[in-house]
Amino acid sequence: MTKSLVPVARIIINDNPLPIDVRSKTGSIRIKVSEDLEAPAMFTLEISGWDLIQKKANWIDNDEYFGLGNKIEIQLGYQNNQESLIVGEITGLEPEFTSDEAILTVRGHNYSHRLLRGNPTQTFTNTQDSKIAEKIAEQQKLETNIEATKETLDYVIQSNQSDLDFLQSRAERIGYEVFVENKTLNFRPVQEDSQTILTLDIKEDLIQFSPRLSTMEQVGQIEVRSWNPLEKKRLIGKAGVGDEKTTMGGKTSGAKAVKIFGQTSYIYLNSSIKTEQEAKKVAEALFNKMTRSYITGEGTCIGNPKLRVGKVIEITGVGERFSGSYYVTETTHSYSESEGYQTEFSFKRNAT
Repeated sequence: MTKSLVPVARIIINDNPLPIDVRSKTGSIRIKVSEDLEAPAMFTLEISGWDLIQKKANWIDNDEYFGLGNKIEIQLGYQNNQESLIVGEITGLEPEFTSDEAILTVRGHNYSHRLLRGNPTQTFTNTQDSKIAEKIAEQQKLETNIEATKETLDYVIQSNQSDLDFLQSRAERIGYEVFVENKTLNFRPVQEDSQTILTLDIKEDLIQFSPRLSTMEQVGQIEVRSWNPLEKKRLIGKAGVGDEKTTMGGKTSGAKAVKIFGQTSYIYLNSSIKTEQEAKKVAEALFNKMTRSYITGEGTCIGNPKLRVGKVIEITGVGERFSGSYYVTETTHSYSESEGYQTEFSFKRNAT
């Protein structure tokens, strides 16, 4: 194996690299970084550190490096090419003792964990969803990468919900996604139509690839219904075949494929919808979310720090039906000096 293929890990604590003398006393470090578009990203550092001479555990009580709230950045990659996978804070410590050994598991999350603390209630009037996201980011002292929304909302209430749950519910109804990267809150349309960032081939890169195609959750049309009490008017928004945001390089979406079983539809009732335009927008968002579940699955590849959630990758060498573009929804990067570096990932695709 060439030096360029030897994996390298860097741990940065409170903006300073973990000193070499500390690394030399830890025995071994196992690293795991997990991302999920629907949950806070998290990391674990599994550190063995038993001092054979003094017969005591190293680092268990060391707040300088492994204290609660310490800022941690983890970089993984290869020689001269490491990339930052997570910037977060230590949120938990789990030591495990035996008579002659001690292992400390340091757990932490990226800054989105702050959006899960507490269940506030607040109201927003005459504003847009993007402005709501900006206000919550400001309250949590987060930077923003927010794509503006056009619809002005008369009244929105966050009722006994965590900030993350509330923002995710607002995002889902308009085809957006919300996640935190470093200290930046992202509030944007789902990016399944973006350019591929890397290609993984079954013969060269992939260790395992397991896609699942299912028509069970697919319907040909989604209909959103509401009622305007002031105008005494029924509001209806529809979305179906032809309203796919993209087919990700494929020809047949799940909604189109399911037509072989007859005409199928799903009716969604939501009394908070006030206009037909809003009903149509929600229908399109729900329809595209549904089609993304047409193909799901998991894969494992040689460790690659470019493989991140919210990105589109290309899979090749797995047949005509399953080769193509996939939207990455979860990743787990695992590293140890003894076992090397691997990346596991979950994905979705809406067409073949």
